[in-house]
Amino acid sequence: MSLHYTLSVVQAPKVKPNIPELTTSPTEEGLLRLNQSAALWADMARWFGTDVRSILENIKAVAFREVEELRLRVDQPLLVRTSDKDLFLDSEGGVTSPNKAYFVKREDLACALERMTHSSVYAVEEDLRQGFLTLPGGNRVGVMGEAVIQHGKILTMKHISSLNLRIARDILGRGLKILPLLLGTDGMFGHTLLISPPRAGKTTLLRDLIRLISNGVPHLGLIGLTVGVVDERGELAGMWQGVPTYNLGYRTDVLDGCPKASGMSMMVRSMAPQVIAMDELGHADDVTALMDALRTGVRILSTAHASSLEEARDRPILAHLLEQGVFERLVVLSRKHGPGTVEGVYDLKTGRSL
Repeated sequence: MSLHYTLSVVQAPKVKPNIPELTTSPTEEGLLRLNQSAALWADMARWFGTDVRSILENIKAVAFREVEELRLRVDQPLLVRTSDKDLFLDSEGGVTSPNKAYFVKREDLACALERMTHSSVYAVEEDLRQGFLTLPGGNRVGVMGEAVIQHGKILTMKHISSLNLRIARDILGRGLKILPLLLGTDGMFGHTLLISPPRAGKTTLLRDLIRLISNGVPHLGLIGLTVGVVDERGELAGMWQGVPTYNLGYRTDVLDGCPKASGMSMMVRSMAPQVIAMDELGHADDVTALMDALRTGVRILSTAHASSLEEARDRPILAHLLEQGVFERLVVLSRKHGPGTVEGVYDLKTGRSL
């Protein structure tokens, strides 16, 4: 969570690099994709010091759109992860074996952290306590190192040893396939929980569902609903100085950087949403606030970490919500056929697979 938070109305479209769109010959299209990839790598490179930045700016063998993570570990090879493989990069930006790759130095991490925090680590201490930073555009950076403990709680992080930059994606229309299954017989959106293991696309799907519900889908009989997004980690809207990177719909309000527990009550009091959406439900305080919100008639759309209904029932917080019958629909995602693979959609009231 951040030391400050903002309430904003989402109306702006996702910011895209200023790259011309052309439809020409296959060869020219290939060159265009290469140029687009290079531009995106260059944009990502700005968060790093000279050595790593030079490597990223020179990558040609790895298309940026295929990359899910960029990992830096002290004294270990620089690594990028795609959906199905780990690739090690040498000092020229080429793919190589681990022993011939560029080995990350502690200075690389220190420089990256300084850039990512805009030279103010203190301003993001609350986030560091939870082991992450969020960059403009919703890209989340996992941060590991030596935890500083005080009175049994993590005070901050020092001697940073690992950074994991997770690339945020915005895939329009992904939610259209399952949205009809999330509507009741009255056409109203039902309380929905999306679950998946890490890197299986639940945040991307959540983002698209928010946009669809907010804008409305006439051919499904779904009118646009007022959606309140409590974006504790800044990933859903990708807010930067009050401006959203992602388009979450015409009728969406975003509370950025605020803990979900207090954010839900603030949203209900201030913006009268018909639907409240949030990512990664899982704390006891969240449940209390969620139950209070339900009493106002608001609908809930959320995600949580679990790979199956059985695993969700093994997590005390989720088990309580499931036992109380809070959610009407459960969507299970996996990586079986790539991120966002829908394993099943379930009606939790009847136990049927839809």
